Amino acid sequence: MTLGLAKYQHLAVSFLGRGALRYERLRQEAKLKRKGSWKSERFAPPLSTSPRLKELISLHYLKGRTADERGPVAWVTSGAPVEFLVALGYYVLYPENHGAVCGIRRVSEKISVHAEDAGYSRDLCSYARTDIGAALSGETPVGRLPRPDLLVACTNICQTVLLWYQVLAAHFRVPLVIIDTPFLYGEATERDIDFVRKQIEEAVAVAERVAGRSLSESRLMQVTRRSKEATELWLKVMETGKAKPAPITAFDEFIHMAPIVEMRGEQFTVDYYRAMLQELEARVRQGSGAVLRERKRLIWDNLPIWPRVRWLSEKLADRGVSLVASTYTNAWGELADLVDPEHPLESAAKVYLHPILNRGTGHKLATMEKMVRDYQADGVILHSDRSCKPYSIGQMDQRERLGTAAGVPALLLEADHNDPRSFSEEQAASRLAAFFEVLEA
Repeated sequence: MTLGLAKYQHLAVSFLGRGALRYERLRQEAKLKRKGSWKSERFAPPLSTSPRLKELISLHYLKGRTADERGPVAWVTSGAPVEFLVALGYYVLYPENHGAVCGIRRVSEKISVHAEDAGYSRDLCSYARTDIGAALSGETPVGRLPRPDLLVACTNICQTVLLWYQVLAAHFRVPLVIIDTPFLYGEATERDIDFVRKQIEEAVAVAERVAGRSLSESRLMQVTRRSKEATELWLKVMETGKAKPAPITAFDEFIHMAPIVEMRGEQFTVDYYRAMLQELEARVRQGSGAVLRERKRLIWDNLPIWPRVRWLSEKLADRGVSLVASTYTNAWGELADLVDPEHPLESAAKVYLHPILNRGTGHKLATMEKMVRDYQADGVILHSDRSCKPYSIGQMDQRERLGTAAGVPALLLEADHNDPRSFSEEQAASRLAAFFEVLEA
């Protein structure tokens, strides 16, 4: 495609697409304001910021349709440093977020079959299978994914990403940067931090070479400042769930977390969470709960079950159960204090060393115990995720220790975060019913 044609296509798609999405947002906002338009007996009306979220996500993928014709594109793992890429002008795509979109749209199974037909086992992470399947087939519910110029993988979430991104690098024939983070059994040492910082500096050099431009220190500091502000706002959004009744559930957070994962460092992300926080604080003052008849409160551990988020939320709400927090969404806010815009690369080394999956199972148990206290929870649901083994390790012991040491009942629910073939509604309904009885005892 010529540069002129690409520019024309981008302008046409951008202008028409943005106009259509803005119209749809305004239409949905007007609908939410109409008295009597919301008729659910389980839930409060959606946040008025919800249509804005849909617009932001849609605009992000709309931009991606022509991103590789206009500038550098990076595909990154969810735990990888992103601020220097944003500062260099990369369009950043998170395959895991795209996998979640496929799960919500109920097409992840269909797309992952392309990877399975190519020889990839169903035991492989369902995000990886969805991503590889999309790369092999070009199939996606978002129109088109831009071809990457650079791949960035960080081992702070799992070791699967190493081979996953090697597959992508071989398929697209582009450079792959791997940032290897030492696993933290205790506190991070200066040697750990220095080791990761040097790798990030090397990643910056590769990204500069691929983009054909130099990283501006002032621009990096600005992006890091926005990233910190957005992360702090996201943490405050989640903390409104401490109120009784909770104005937001973890099911809501699973959806609303998209910008903090995929669009950190952008001003519109800061603006979005600021508006969302103001609305939630107003609901707290009004005593308005997300679940209309909140009676019990739970914490969720691990990734959501994307294809069954609605089904699960309704099952809980039918019994007056509100899922007030989760370790998964909390992971995107709990490290806000480590971000230092004045020292962006060194603070990035600290931040990306400390995700919950790069620390021992004892740390996660302590995190859950603290969340139970802070959110005044009555129990915990531990999602034993077939796909995410690092997140699921230790859950049987954690369930027992929550029960014996903290006196908190915990349910182990087996499923997969993105593959509906590994979820049985009958089995899940039976286990939930038994768990509800324990909560009521």
